[in-house]
Amino acid sequence: MSTAPQQAEPTAPGAPESSAAQAPAPGRTPRAVWAVLVGLYVLAFPYHPGLRSPNELCRLWQTRALVEYGTLEINQALRDYGYVGDLSVKDGRYYPSKAPLLSFAAVPLYAVLRWVGGGFRYAVPEVPLVFFSRLLLTVLPTLGMLWGVRRFLRASVSPGVADAVTVTYGLGSLGYSYSLLFMSHQTTAVLLFGSFYALWRCARGEWRERGYLAAGAFAGATVAAEYTGAMAVLGLVLYAVLTVLGRQEPPRARLLRLGRAAGLATVGALPFVVGLMLYHEAAFGHPLESGYKYLNDAAYQPWHLGGFLGIRYPDPRAFFLSYFSPLRGLFTLSPFLLLAVPGLVLLRREGRASVEARALFWLSAALLGGYTYFTSSFSYESWGWTTGPRHLTGLVPFLLLPVGLLLERLRAGPRRWWLGAAAAACATSIVITGTATFINYVPDDVSNAFLGLAVPLLKQGYLPPSVLSFWGIPQPVAGIPLLLGLLALAGWVFARVGAMEGYKPAPGVLLGGAIMAALLLGVQVATTAHHAQDRGAQQHLRSVWLTPPHRAVPFWPDPRV
Repeated sequence: MSTAPQQAEPTAPGAPESSAAQAPAPGRTPRAVWAVLVGLYVLAFPYHPGLRSPNELCRLWQTRALVEYGTLEINQALRDYGYVGDLSVKDGRYYPSKAPLLSFAAVPLYAVLRWVGGGFRYAVPEVPLVFFSRLLLTVLPTLGMLWGVRRFLRASVSPGVADAVTVTYGLGSLGYSYSLLFMSHQTTAVLLFGSFYALWRCARGEWRERGYLAAGAFAGATVAAEYTGAMAVLGLVLYAVLTVLGRQEPPRARLLRLGRAAGLATVGALPFVVGLMLYHEAAFGHPLESGYKYLNDAAYQPWHLGGFLGIRYPDPRAFFLSYFSPLRGLFTLSPFLLLAVPGLVLLRREGRASVEARALFWLSAALLGGYTYFTSSFSYESWGWTTGPRHLTGLVPFLLLPVGLLLERLRAGPRRWWLGAAAAACATSIVITGTATFINYVPDDVSNAFLGLAVPLLKQGYLPPSVLSFWGIPQPVAGIPLLLGLLALAGWVFARVGAMEGYKPAPGVLLGGAIMAALLLGVQVATTAHHAQDRGAQQHLRSVWLTPPHRAVPFWPDPRV
């Protein structure tokens, strides 16, 4: 990887003193891999109307209200389309408790669907509304983001490692889980990465300075999508400052460049920030007051009291459960992310000789520290009924480069079993998180999301809801391609990481992989209780399953019937 001409040092992350980035790599990634990946995003539809998903529907009810009644409040929408949760109430008027970006983004889509459905108030049923909102506003943006992630990683590590890490992120992390939900968590990750990508291209001299406009726009949209995204935006500001001030220019020139960058980024962010403040003023009476101050459910209010928006002093229990809980711990569901810890050490060493690597290290370290403080200081119980600790979704993309650097180092080293162990961590992450994502609604009292909920439901014939079911293909046939595709890509990732040439890992790699896979799956077995709460959760989800076995499922039923 070549750095921008303005950089002081030629060394870039992924081109260390070892020849890791120059190690032999397998051939070009087959197009079938990307086709299967896209299929797993587009065809999977884990949604069950009986659960009345509050985080999703409160946003879409505001979308309905904006189109049908021309109002921000959703009182009439609640009467016409049914009650939903996650609400705020001010002076008797109800609003979603969430930041408003997704509600507004779905307005053009809803208007089109309403026209297609006949143009009357009840023209858009719930299932197609949720499906197309996810497809166009969370799924497709994530697929576009994966292209950017792959390009970013390929500038620092070999193509084989970059492709494997991209696929692992795409299917073995919270990025997959929240792409398949109409929530703001993956939207925040996409916007944060978009802002970073613009900053990165500008820092390398590959984009003109007006790229900072895009960086600012993505950053402003991040805050309008999820309030906690502001914390990560501060990390991006740090990265931008380090890359500008690290240029090989006179101090005055660097300060002027920093001023122009800040000005352009501010201009880009301003429409979203001003729009958010106007929304707060209209809904809650003050530009700096959000819906979390007026939560309708009294049981949720203590989570947001004290400290700053509920962020207090760190709690060891919240830290441990957020990262290691068998139910929704980040590293339990996606063990490949543990590779980022030693990977950060490698990136720090690269920073001694490279401005770019140094800025990337401090960005990753700052976000890891900030998100860790946040998840350790907020109520762990507030993450409920989700796959993994959902508010850490924005962190995950910024751990991928350290993961890739460690994989490169292991590929260049003599200890094949360590490479196999790392490859197995990637493959196992896809199996565990991907399978849990097919369920994606995880009750709080389940012992283990993978073996305590997802696998039993699959064994009972409740395969992941699939678009194929809407085409007349019954379950379990409609869900089998999703399972086979997930397992196939998990195997491909193991081979892609573990093979030095071609796709045949050495015996040492296979041995290390087998040991690591057995260890990780053993942890899953040991933490699965198979108790009454597990069985109760399985029964509850079976009772509301969108595509139960051997039953036809309409996609767009006539709302007048």
